[in-house]
Amino acid sequence: MWNQIYDPLHSPVLSTIAAAVPVVTLLVLIASGRVQAHIAAIIAVIVTNLITIFVFTMPANMSIRASILGIVTGFFPIGWIVLNVIFLYQVTVTTGRFELLKRAVGGVTEDRRLQLLLIAFSFGAFFEGASGFGTPVAITGAVLIGLGFSPLAASGLSLIANTAPVAFGALGTPIQGLASVTGLDPYILGAMVGRQLPLFSLIVPFWVVWAFAGWRGMKDVWPAILVTGVSFAVPQFVISNFVNPWIVDIGASLISMGALILFLRVWRPKQLWLSPALRGHDESGATMATAKPLDKTPLTESELFSALLPWIIVCVVMLIWGNGAFKTWANGIFVWNYPVPELHQMINKMPPVAPAPTKEAAVFGFTYLSFTGTGMLIAAIISGVLMGVGPGRLLVEYGRTIRLCAISLITISAMLAIGTLTRLSGVDATLGLAFAATGVLYPFFGTLLGWLGVALTGSDTSSNILFGNLQKITSQQLGLSPILMAAANSSGGVMGKMIDAQSIVVASTATNWYGHEGTILRFVFWHSIVLACLVGVFVTLQAYVYPFTELVLK
Repeated sequence: MWNQIYDPLHSPVLSTIAAAVPVVTLLVLIASGRVQAHIAAIIAVIVTNLITIFVFTMPANMSIRASILGIVTGFFPIGWIVLNVIFLYQVTVTTGRFELLKRAVGGVTEDRRLQLLLIAFSFGAFFEGASGFGTPVAITGAVLIGLGFSPLAASGLSLIANTAPVAFGALGTPIQGLASVTGLDPYILGAMVGRQLPLFSLIVPFWVVWAFAGWRGMKDVWPAILVTGVSFAVPQFVISNFVNPWIVDIGASLISMGALILFLRVWRPKQLWLSPALRGHDESGATMATAKPLDKTPLTESELFSALLPWIIVCVVMLIWGNGAFKTWANGIFVWNYPVPELHQMINKMPPVAPAPTKEAAVFGFTYLSFTGTGMLIAAIISGVLMGVGPGRLLVEYGRTIRLCAISLITISAMLAIGTLTRLSGVDATLGLAFAATGVLYPFFGTLLGWLGVALTGSDTSSNILFGNLQKITSQQLGLSPILMAAANSSGGVMGKMIDAQSIVVASTATNWYGHEGTILRFVFWHSIVLACLVGVFVTLQAYVYPFTELVLK
């Protein structure tokens, strides 16, 4: 057995600095733009191993095994999702269905700002609710690039838009994970998150359009933005507080899409915004081929159905694959759990991160049938068959997709190796304890702890599992509501989603803008920090100014 050590240098400051080295190395290398993302990730994996072995005293065989576990986990399930989303996109392009989809969206609105609201925010929120784990960014990024947006706009704005729904993603998986480590009622936790995020569900649509078109461009379409935000935020609050935390995103996104489409039947902006690039400096605009004028011929009913068919199939399949009962059934048919030798339950998470020494699991769960990516592959195959694509052509397209995604899959796997190793070595917990030592400012910094957790692990669920109990213990010691701070971990975490390295790689892959991950990171970084700080300020107000945190569901 090996016990995690959170202050190996016998100085909280020095130990925190050492713990920050892996993630700082990764982000600096990517942001520099001089090192390709997959090379940066591999270097960061090596650096992380050196830190965990020589500073945090993790046995070398455990460190290497944890890295390998992370590499495999990076492909299954995360890389598996990305690969099959891009496969579906490639099939729709080669069959001409994507061109019909562009005409269908253009029939709703040609205005780029309004297309962002419809696709990046509302449509993306549906896929976050149905499956999460990179699916929404992959799909919306691919759709936006297909609609003619610049690569930086398509990737960066997909990342920013995929924030407000994340805490309820994958049918409430982050909330369930938070409940599992804190022992708190998931319904009450979901209700509290539902009293924090609706404000930001109002803000984010304005923020996305402002980031794309500037203040004046945003101001000219404020009625549509307000309709989009309100029609998402109000259902998000109502469903999370009075129904359950599992269907929040699906219900809110469908209502938001419907409200926006209906509103655009009676309202139009005075001037259309047709530029596909960001209003400010957008170096990716120069890489774009000259776009063909959009065919404005109205679609027939059969053409509209043909354009929407692949995405309808995806929606149906993702709803089935995200259902717990289906997962149980599928895992009953096929499941292979591989406890990693000399790693599984050989590491103790120690107080104060855990209430008592707690063995860490290190199991690779190959639940192939229930993987979200498997559902996406089945949806793509069904769509291809219904679109008249033969088996041979599907295989050719799949081989082409593998070649397109190969480097990105390596990068994602390396990112997960870093996340898995920092979790099992206690490096993440050392960073978390630094945030927990902020005293009266803890509501603010505890929220940023959730942001840090998602930035490190790439998952709100993982952040909640990693830091949820620490939030509970620290808040009780400081006389704060554990419900408030546990929920704040999830709410703050959503703003870290846009800068986590694997999401950035997913975005660059979906938009076919390989090698520009540093540019994407530099674009979204300050948006992420500012929005996370705003969540922290709001949670602080909840804690000290208008504490309605103890309200519980009756």
